[in-house]
Amino acid sequence: MLQISVEDSEIDPGEAHRWHLVSLTGDGGPAPRRMTGYNQAKHFTVAQHAQSIDEPIRSYVAASFELPGRVDPDALEGAFLHLVRRHEVLRAVYQPLGGDLGCEVLTPDEVALKHVYVGPLETPAEVTGHLQGAFQEVDTLAWPLITMGAVVRPESTTVWFSCDHLVTDGLSSAIAVNDLITAYRDLGAVEPVPGAVRPPGSYLEFSRTQRRANRAMNADDARLDYWRAFRDRNGGLFPRFPLDLGVRPGRLYAPVASTERLLTARQAEEFGAACRARGGRLSMGLLAAGAVALRRLGGPAEYRGLVPVNERGRGVYAESMGWFINTLPVAFPVAERAEFGEVLAAAQDAYGQAQANAGVHFVKAWRLLAPAEYARLHYWPHAVNFFSYIDFRRLPGADLHTARRARMHVWVSGCNGLLHWLHRTDEGLFVNTIHVDTPQARATNRSLLDGLTRVLTDVT
Repeated sequence: MLQISVEDSEIDPGEAHRWHLVSLTGDGGPAPRRMTGYNQAKHFTVAQHAQSIDEPIRSYVAASFELPGRVDPDALEGAFLHLVRRHEVLRAVYQPLGGDLGCEVLTPDEVALKHVYVGPLETPAEVTGHLQGAFQEVDTLAWPLITMGAVVRPESTTVWFSCDHLVTDGLSSAIAVNDLITAYRDLGAVEPVPGAVRPPGSYLEFSRTQRRANRAMNADDARLDYWRAFRDRNGGLFPRFPLDLGVRPGRLYAPVASTERLLTARQAEEFGAACRARGGRLSMGLLAAGAVALRRLGGPAEYRGLVPVNERGRGVYAESMGWFINTLPVAFPVAERAEFGEVLAAAQDAYGQAQANAGVHFVKAWRLLAPAEYARLHYWPHAVNFFSYIDFRRLPGADLHTARRARMHVWVSGCNGLLHWLHRTDEGLFVNTIHVDTPQARATNRSLLDGLTRVLTDVT
């Protein structure tokens, strides 16, 4: 699954169809009584504040994939409805609740889909414009939080969906693509496909359990010692991106997005083998390589960054949609002329320490250890050093990603830094980048990616 801007996706023209999720309750939905996730509560608060000052911050996490031939519209509609009924987070109605965020969930029988035929799209540019507009319709403060559709051609069909970040993360996109492909296959099959599909665990139940575990925590709690030490050494919970991006403090900029391949599939295998030979994992090798590249461009002797971590595990939540992401701070030394193996070992040790403290969510630590900043800030205070890596080959349905041209599309309306999402597919190692649209940021990003590629190839 490739993470790429929709503008770069090269989707062929065809007939556009939409499916809108509707509630059958007719009374505005049930009163909110259930807990939501830490990420959700902060995200919703940010959206409320942005709306109140008439500076909306918008984002989506979308995906698209191909089905062969002209689709059976009834089977495709059934697959979309199956997706929404399968994952209750998509049926949840969110409302402010006592200074926090509450929700209640519509039952599977209380939702339906409304089909709308949009009409023909004559050129790839028209398709791109249609998808850009449709993807951006999702709104944190409005229900529903998912929109779905397809571009139908005689020889193939592009299926797509877009969610607000409130109900999804990057891994959810691959889970949803697999659910849709599987459901469409089963609904369109002449013979039923044997075997029952295990229902996924509830993200909202996961959130309630997580919140209860930390309910009694205060700022002096020993479980915050790791976070407190990082804050004190770093000067705050948000580690600064160490290179110049040409930005002014307190301002959001228009984003620039791009995706490129850093290593071929064979090179990625060779890099993984080189990391294992040094006693490390490929993911930690990438973190170490990024730290070395920053150091060579004038970065500090200690790498400090935030690393998103998937909280699903391998049990009941393994194939659940939701925002199952904690963000952990990591710090480790990067000597100017250190051998790669030394940096890899330091990165792996630092990540292990962070994982040992993953029981505390970043939002909870932020609220307790920097309460004034938590209340005041509605997006990251400055350009933040950030490392993300996903191996899409390990996710459900990965064997079909290449054949179905599975794509994930991430968009934000504004940003104040530079973000790299490294991801691996059957075709190699890629990086999706979003950064501020300044000349200096373009130059810095190019130098950093070139430097990272040199480190990766040197290691192999």
